[in-house]
Amino acid sequence: MAVEEEIKQKAQQMEEKNTYKVCVTGGAGYIGSCLVKKLLDKGYIVHATLRNLEDKSNVELLKRLSGADEKLKLFEADIYRAEEFEEAIQSCEFVFHVATPLWHSQVSQYKDRTEATVDGVKKIGRICLKSGTVKRLIYTASIVAASPLKEDGITYKQLMDETCWTPLNFSNPYTEQWLWDYTESKMLAEKEILKFEKEGLEVVALCCGLVGGHTFLPYIPTSGAMFLSVLTQEKELYNTLKFLEDLNGKVPIVHIEDVCEAHMFFMNNVGSLNGRFLCASSFVSTAEIGNHYQHNYPEFKVNQE
Repeated sequence: MAVEEEIKQKAQQMEEKNTYKVCVTGGAGYIGSCLVKKLLDKGYIVHATLRNLEDKSNVELLKRLSGADEKLKLFEADIYRAEEFEEAIQSCEFVFHVATPLWHSQVSQYKDRTEATVDGVKKIGRICLKSGTVKRLIYTASIVAASPLKEDGITYKQLMDETCWTPLNFSNPYTEQWLWDYTESKMLAEKEILKFEKEGLEVVALCCGLVGGHTFLPYIPTSGAMFLSVLTQEKELYNTLKFLEDLNGKVPIVHIEDVCEAHMFFMNNVGSLNGRFLCASSFVSTAEIGNHYQHNYPEFKVNQE
């Protein structure tokens, strides 16, 4: 009888735990949409933000998810107007800040994407502190900000750890301005968001590698297209893959399921783990990616470069 009572109590605790209200910014993106789905499947109440609620394709994408009718609420919010996130964050216990601008909006008060991204995380951090309910802010960072390169921009450190930050003087033949802007914005935003730990807000930054795997988006996500660029030979995507390889020695890769599980792991382990964490399962070269496709899919032509 005591065992049965204990099982009932644990089941009740799990049910109460899953009534947590959480916020996911950038809910219609690759990582954001998969994370929203996972959270709904687990029974959490989810506030998801979209840049435009008039975008029917993105709205319908999320509304079709199982459990969305009862447990999903959509909010309109844009990094370029980060104060709009306040309504979505209100009463939430955990905030997953996934959204990041890929292109600069010229019609704004910001001079570039980096300034907008950094100011956005500052405002979101302050909103979390002001809320009085947010227990932890979990930031979807990028491996582009955590290169193990030394300051000379040529040689690598022996280990990759939380002290690794991409040197600002890094450049290679594949560096394009938009790509470096993205790298700089992710690095400075991550540094800024980690400062909130000193103000009493628990913060975790997940430095994610190149994300692959399944998707229910109606298009191939950019990261997935980068994996395929050795087959499609799309120059910009392939150059981005090579940029990532030179930046880290090899290409850090991770499955979308593992990315979502990692985010949820840090939601369920408050107080014990904080700071920066690497979210990658393997490091592979572009040649190894090409060899994998060539071996398993010989009918496709692999870029021999």
